[in-house]
Amino acid sequence: MKKLLTYTSLIWSCFYASFTMAQRISTAEYIERHKEMAMQEMVRTGTPAAITLAQGVLETESGNSELVRKSNNHFGIKCKAEWTGERVYHDDDESGECFRKYDSVIYSYRDHSDFLRTRAHYAFLYSYDPLDYKSWSYGLKKAGYATNPRYPQILIKTIEEHRLNEYSRIAMEKIPEYEVFVLKKSSTSTPANQNVADETQPNQAPIDRAYAKIHNGIKAVYVDSGTSLLAIATRYKIDLANLLEYNDLVQEGLLDRPQWIYLHHKKTECKQGQYKVKTGEDLHQISQEMGIQLSYLMTYNNLDEDDPLPAGTMLQLQSTIKSVKNVVSVDEEEAAPPAKKVRYHKVRPNENLQSIAQKYRVSMAELKSWNNLRNTKIKAGQRIIVSK
Repeated sequence: MKKLLTYTSLIWSCFYASFTMAQRISTAEYIERHKEMAMQEMVRTGTPAAITLAQGVLETESGNSELVRKSNNHFGIKCKAEWTGERVYHDDDESGECFRKYDSVIYSYRDHSDFLRTRAHYAFLYSYDPLDYKSWSYGLKKAGYATNPRYPQILIKTIEEHRLNEYSRIAMEKIPEYEVFVLKKSSTSTPANQNVADETQPNQAPIDRAYAKIHNGIKAVYVDSGTSLLAIATRYKIDLANLLEYNDLVQEGLLDRPQWIYLHHKKTECKQGQYKVKTGEDLHQISQEMGIQLSYLMTYNNLDEDDPLPAGTMLQLQSTIKSVKNVVSVDEEEAAPPAKKVRYHKVRPNENLQSIAQKYRVSMAELKSWNNLRNTKIKAGQRIIVSK
């Protein structure tokens, strides 16, 4: 009986090994399956398709590695502090390292492009010719993408053996070339039914068919979801940190919804005194739509950013404190100042004490004092006092 069980186990082991081998794909098959995604990402972010495909081939063993099978992670991107999605653990440089897990291959390809495009130490790569795969290969090693000392040579060999640069050439033909344009108001009068935002006419759309306009008196661009904030900052020659500040954002990356992105500081008040909340809107959405700074919008309405907003709520877009010059109250000396509501902020991933201080226009020393903090360390989910 024992011999029979051993023999049966051996048969199943051989069958499983044969099945696994049958499931393996070749490098040519991997490239054929993923070339369109690599070219789409080159059009979207400028990351050369040849580099993307070569890295995918190398990092996944042409789509056959254990890591890619259990995580859809085609580029070996580790979790990092900002990652909040699913994760898997895999032995790499060290035992049991944390790697990002994706629901689909396309999300891995997008994350790879964004990973390179939005990190400062990879920025120099985008100054290279997109077809100069050798400079890109050595640049990735220089920036610390991989620990293998022969990483550049392996990428170059893969690109040349499989003629991957042809896919970069194809993608380049799909990248639109935009003309330089000057923002100016129309010389003709604006029709009564035309929005102020339509007062500018571009030669061509600079980002995702969008172009700079005057919206609520501020230079802004309306962009689709998935648009890179770094791409906007680069196109309009604005420091990324400033762009985030202008739009009350704390994290770089891709926008999760279509919206106005302002190229200058938003206003502290709106001529339209009130706003009626629509279903599903939050304070940040409204501040972007109306061109009003989020901190002022919260102050005028005594609200925190994460407070629920029922549809139909009327929000104040201006200060309700009126001028009292030349008006003297009989009980002025006895009147006590109105009590202020203590305002809290829920810390988001990647926020730090400095960014929160800037957002609410207070000092880091005040935040530390109000919250009895011994140092500047805070963590996501923590509620801290930002106004007292």
